[in-house]
Amino acid sequence: MFRGSIVALITPMHEDGRIDGDSLRRLVDFHVESGTSAIVAVGTTGESATLDEQEHCSVIRQVVERAAGRIPVIAGTGANSTTEAIALTKCAKDVGADAALLVTPYYNKPTQEGLYLHFKAVAEAVDIPQILYNVPGRTACDMLPETTARLSLIPNIVGVKDATGSLDRLASLKSLCAKDFDLFSGDDATACEFILQGGHGDISVTANVAPRLMQQMCAAALSGKREEALAVNMRLDPLHRSLFVQSSPIPVKWAVAEMGMSPRGIRLPLTWLTEDAQSAVRTAMQQVGVI
Repeated sequence: MFRGSIVALITPMHEDGRIDGDSLRRLVDFHVESGTSAIVAVGTTGESATLDEQEHCSVIRQVVERAAGRIPVIAGTGANSTTEAIALTKCAKDVGADAALLVTPYYNKPTQEGLYLHFKAVAEAVDIPQILYNVPGRTACDMLPETTARLSLIPNIVGVKDATGSLDRLASLKSLCAKDFDLFSGDDATACEFILQGGHGDISVTANVAPRLMQQMCAAALSGKREEALAVNMRLDPLHRSLFVQSSPIPVKWAVAEMGMSPRGIRLPLTWLTEDAQSAVRTAMQQVGVI
């Protein structure tokens, strides 16, 4: 359903933490104009953990309305409560999102059978295409390839975002999952090779800052143009590294603000990028040519 560079969009906020709808709409236009393949609204990079349910649904609705069919919108609807994940996914469908992205439940550390039953319940409750999201470094929960493979047989579970950074994990997913199941990288540093080895795209933090280059890299990799893809990725590498100098999305929110596209707002318990880290991100942005 989706291919190429998919931005894990930040949620722009004022310094007091209020969501900035004007900046949100400008960011949607920015990605349409930059050739981004799709937008993830209120994924984990969009600070889903600190938005309440009403805000969460409102941001998804605003992105869908501004996109107006020009670019697909994937709504982040994951939660560590199955009932909450179902409610958010229903909201995404109701406001017209094209698909949902559901992170594995965090903190409560479900078993593999619990993960299977959780995602199965959401899929059966809401008839919208759903993409699984496995990021064990943030959730303390690793959904194994065998579990993903079982879920890939459910008709409206259409793909997985894998943020393990392991190309061995990609090989396992390719061999075990349904043949029409989409595989997305969730790790910008290894995304180029992930796509070259058979992945379908990258759900990206870096794309917030350098969307055109990310789309060029992904398009080249999808076309099997290894040298071209690697050359573009080499240009992007300083951003891939610096945007994780502190917990994401702290650096990327600072970078988007530095580009003049968002206020300097983030919600506790996350804090603004510290001055000692700003120089590294600014230098990377200058090297890539986005400022």
